[in-house]
Amino acid sequence: MGFFDFLSGMELYENDEGSVARMNTRHKHLIQLFGEEIKDAKVFDIASHDGRWAYAFAGAGAKQVVGVEARQHLIDLFKKYPDAKLRNKVELRCNDLFKELEAEVEKGETYDVVSVFGIFYHIMDHMRLLKLVRALKPKLIIVDSEFMVRPGAIIRMVREKTDKRLNAAPQIEGQEVAAVGYPSYKAMDMMADVLGYDIEWVDWDLHPAGDRVGVHDYYRDTGKRRGTCALWPKK
Repeated sequence: MGFFDFLSGMELYENDEGSVARMNTRHKHLIQLFGEEIKDAKVFDIASHDGRWAYAFAGAGAKQVVGVEARQHLIDLFKKYPDAKLRNKVELRCNDLFKELEAEVEKGETYDVVSVFGIFYHIMDHMRLLKLVRALKPKLIIVDSEFMVRPGAIIRMVREKTDKRLNAAPQIEGQEVAAVGYPSYKAMDMMADVLGYDIEWVDWDLHPAGDRVGVHDYYRDTGKRRGTCALWPKK
């Protein structure tokens, strides 16, 4: 049994066993691995989509989860999630992620854990995002993203259509194609370092080779590869 098994009965994942298996595998590395830090934590979930990861944080024992998502039609799907007690721990806000982060910083809000799942390669303002997250004074930042497999610290720009739910949201009104940036692993290391964080990469190679359905993107050798890292404030 996996945490996300219930997704198979929801419209975005119906008849898509690969996606449900993928979510369950990612849950082990993005949530279970940090269970001690998540328990009783106040969590901010950036780019919450339909609330799946916010719900998972609640399921892992977070006392409160605030999420921001730019598309209301995705937030509306969250009310169909099965456990009312977990849903009641979650507040999903429809807003531009930068505007919401700026508003939280302005109010002096702080969070124990901040998640940056699946959004870091759908933006261009990586340092701006991390600086705003830093201002929330988290004890832990978890980033899960696509990264370029290159030897240097680079960010590769690409165009991305905004009409697909797993792509970037429009950055300006009526925008059909957005410019986004894929940082390299070395670029992520550098950004963490200059902002005062130690970085620890999750070793996806430890996951059993026979249990990798739907997560092939974490094992690419060239081009870009998905990865997960934890940022801890330097002592």
